[in-house]
Amino acid sequence: MKKPFSLKVPRKNKGQRLDLFLATNENFCDVSRATIQSLIRSQRILVNEKAVKSGYSVQYNDYISVTFPPQIPSTLHPENISLNIIHEDAVIVVLNKPPGVVVHPSCGHGSGTLVHGLLYHCNALSNLSGEQRPGIVHRLDKDTSGVMVVAKNDKVHRMLAEQFKKRNVEKIYHAIVNGRMTEMKGHIDLPIGRHPVHRKKMAILEKGGREAVTVWRVLEKFQTPFTYIEVRLETGRTHQIRVHMAAKGHPVAGDPLYGKTAGRFNALYDIKRQCLHSFMLAFTHPLSGERVRFQAPLLPDMVRNLELLREGESPDRSVK
Repeated sequence: MKKPFSLKVPRKNKGQRLDLFLATNENFCDVSRATIQSLIRSQRILVNEKAVKSGYSVQYNDYISVTFPPQIPSTLHPENISLNIIHEDAVIVVLNKPPGVVVHPSCGHGSGTLVHGLLYHCNALSNLSGEQRPGIVHRLDKDTSGVMVVAKNDKVHRMLAEQFKKRNVEKIYHAIVNGRMTEMKGHIDLPIGRHPVHRKKMAILEKGGREAVTVWRVLEKFQTPFTYIEVRLETGRTHQIRVHMAAKGHPVAGDPLYGKTAGRFNALYDIKRQCLHSFMLAFTHPLSGERVRFQAPLLPDMVRNLELLREGESPDRSVK
């Protein structure tokens, strides 16, 4: 818990909004503006011993006192879960997430998540995403594998989140999709929003959807009814690749939510989950300021899928 402190408003800051003034103070260097506003609303920030609003215009020599609420102990318990660490330093962890692992606790997933493993591995994680999501700047679906970055403190979390928001993070995925694609590359610009009926699904929405842009190219074609592609995300909507590729008529192989029924083919090529892998992530390192790039090699199950697809349909494995 942060210690209480007080300060007086310098002459140069006269007329500035209270929340903006505090956001530039060194005591709030790792605190978001939204948190500052919450502290003001809860009267933990007083001006001249009186409650004010976030938009209050500070005056020269105003006396501002700040107290913080007591920290609530986490209800999450660290678990010794194996993590495939690609890179780790003082402020971030980059890892290759396996399929079948949920990123953070949710309904039906109270243990065994990536967060539980991170709590065991790290001494500290950021708190900006809430008590159930420490360190989580972005997420991957349960059955999507690949590279993720995790923040160890709030300041770094905020810097990384800002890069995602401004689209300064480069994201490349590899996927096996259903069908033999005729084009070698393409660009999908279709808005995505929550499905109006099926609340667990996303959908293409002409009205009410958010901008979603996906760029793809073929990496490999097979004699079998699948294609191996690379996908670059220019936006980061929920289920974006899965929704866009399904809309194009080439859903991600093994996708139970957006994919076509292809049980016989999936079994033939040992496809047991959606074949989607976060292959590369590039961003500006919050500490060094240098552009860094991390790659996560395909995990054994997708490597096996590709090997079987390259072998083709031998007589003893043909689909009747």
